Amino acid sequence: MATFLYKLGRLTFRRRRYVALIWVALLALAGFGAASASTAASSSFSIPGTEAQRAFDLLEQRFPGSNADGATARVVFKAPEGEKVTDAENKGEITGIVKELQSGSDQVAGVADPFEAQAVSEDGSTAYISVSYKVNSMELTDETRDALEGAGKDAQSSGMKVEIGGDALQVMPHTGTAEIIGVAIAAVVLVITFGSLIAAGLPLVTALVGVGIGVSTITALASVMDLGSTTSILAMMIGLAVGIDYALFIVSRYRAELAEGREREEAAGRAVGTAGSAVVFAGLTVVIALAGLAVVNIPMLTKMGLAAAGTVSIAVLIALTLVPAALGFAGKRIMGRKARKAAEAENRPEAKPNMGTRWARFVLRKPVWVMLVGVLGLGIVAVPAASLEMGLPDDGAQPKSTTQRQAYDTLSDGFGPGFNGPLLVVVDATNSSDPKAAADQVAKKVESLGVAAVVPPAFNKAGDAATITVIPKDRPSSHATEEVVHDIRDAGKDIKADTGAEVLVTGATAMNIDFSQKMNDALLPYLALVVGLAFLLLMLVFRSILVPLKAALGFLLSVVAALGAVVAVFQWGWLGSLFGVEQTGPIMSMMPIFMVGVVFGLAMDYEVFLVTRMREAYVHGESPGQAIVTGFKHGARVVTAAAVIMMAVFAGFIGSSEQMIKMIGFSLAIAVLFDAFVVRMAIVPAVLALLGRKAWWLPRWLDRALPNVDVEGEKLQKQLTDEPADAGSGSEGGDGGERELVRV
Repeated sequence: MATFLYKLGRLTFRRRRYVALIWVALLALAGFGAASASTAASSSFSIPGTEAQRAFDLLEQRFPGSNADGATARVVFKAPEGEKVTDAENKGEITGIVKELQSGSDQVAGVADPFEAQAVSEDGSTAYISVSYKVNSMELTDETRDALEGAGKDAQSSGMKVEIGGDALQVMPHTGTAEIIGVAIAAVVLVITFGSLIAAGLPLVTALVGVGIGVSTITALASVMDLGSTTSILAMMIGLAVGIDYALFIVSRYRAELAEGREREEAAGRAVGTAGSAVVFAGLTVVIALAGLAVVNIPMLTKMGLAAAGTVSIAVLIALTLVPAALGFAGKRIMGRKARKAAEAENRPEAKPNMGTRWARFVLRKPVWVMLVGVLGLGIVAVPAASLEMGLPDDGAQPKSTTQRQAYDTLSDGFGPGFNGPLLVVVDATNSSDPKAAADQVAKKVESLGVAAVVPPAFNKAGDAATITVIPKDRPSSHATEEVVHDIRDAGKDIKADTGAEVLVTGATAMNIDFSQKMNDALLPYLALVVGLAFLLLMLVFRSILVPLKAALGFLLSVVAALGAVVAVFQWGWLGSLFGVEQTGPIMSMMPIFMVGVVFGLAMDYEVFLVTRMREAYVHGESPGQAIVTGFKHGARVVTAAAVIMMAVFAGFIGSSEQMIKMIGFSLAIAVLFDAFVVRMAIVPAVLALLGRKAWWLPRWLDRALPNVDVEGEKLQKQLTDEPADAGSGSEGGDGGERELVRV
């Protein structure tokens, strides 16, 4: 592979104008496709194989026109102190708003008058109007949302407090600021790392080209492939981080080759042949981890994973082709004067060891202590993960300043927390001899379970199905509400045996519970698949059994520690104000499996980049200890910069007002911190130092069976060394192997 990539690097360097034109054309084509594509609707959320989904599908069949997947809103009114919403003036205001909402948009399916629907609290202080729409929240027009938001302004002027909840106000999160912050920090880190504005700007530009192509393609295909808004956010987040990192490693190796005196084209070829091999396999681990999300069998998650994997693939291709082409355009300016002098000083035998070299030598002297401190430190941080509670955020997790949160709190105060998450019990009475009696039996049984309220059964026109609305006593994301759902389902089994009617529980709360359960069930199979495939891939790269095993165990330690930090901040509220967490609650149910997928791929990036340099030195004759020092001498600075950049990109999303985006940004940033700086930079060299030559052991039969992909460039080195002294002379990049050293 190294030989092929070496030739590719030289080719793209020579034909840089054509390569640049191709990528610019692809960017323009993707941009045109995104601009001309029809507006994407919200991605349909389904959870195949769950009871909540079966009930949802049954509703669409038996209650046509019920708009089961339509957006909903609640306009909540609270009367001024000492007054009631039933007072003549207040009641008149609310009745007028009901009429205003009914005629406010043709997307409205129905508006429930609170005085007819018994949506007035017992003390008369609070009431709410329920609004249902014909389309989902992402398909609502701005005019419809404006009509909803403006409906209560007149009532507010009369003294009543009016707030609006529900998913009708849900819009695509705005994350532009996050990317700007991440890119700005990345630029500063790159300037410090390279000491050259050209060298610093090149990874940023190429990464933005890759993200532009990836996200524009997703936008262009969003309507056709039913891709949701979060799909492009994830692709942008991952694509930007790995795009900068991959380009950073190629540019860094290119500068190292220049510092050793090679011609520019030759340096580009060697950089792509060596660092490029690591990029390919690091990219493959990320793609495996993201594409493996399909194992969970939730269409939305599968699409998110595949879209992000596609963006990572583009980042790899850009690193192998556009980056060496851009290096050709950069010329001698890729190394500033200070950077050139520093590189020349570092290559002198009497040069002062850099920070990476000094750290590696320290680890070699105290491997046991370094390993123990790293493992115990992460173990302590991981403790809160044992208290993990999972769910999906509702309006109660919104910032207190939002109208959604105000509506949530007002409803809780006036009616009880359970009104924010009603359950919908669907009775399929097709096989029942007396559907009405069966539905009444279900209602009585549910009422006996200690819920806040049960609305009498409502039958469809055919009379073979009924819906019963159940109001739990506790908030939607509570453990008590989850128990109520399970109790209803258990009771439904007995009712089916007695009457033949099937009882199904659905609604947003039940869907969230089933989603969490499905995530839990899929975690171990997913972990086994991703870690297993990556183990085989790393065994192929490192020609070792213990190195991939150590990499996998180190990853598990860092991801559990990161999960512990997430629980401490978002569930327990530790340092919550520092990260803008206004309401603690259960951790998003997709977080553990999402972290496993994304963090594993990113963790293997640092493993591949750092350890391949050690492997390269070991294969070329250095002792195991010296190979560790060599790997850190050349790789520590770059891996540190790459990790800081990736953390900056992810941390930028912590500023989002959306709890889900905030949690994802925090979890990925903290996971990269633990994995890059504790596991890869401390525990990994300590373990390798303790293992010595055993770290690179591979049974002979397995060595013969595995194909040699030559990631460390051993064959390439031999081929270049064996070339005649005048090989390639006269061309821009020919340097006759390692003999003719020409300073650029």
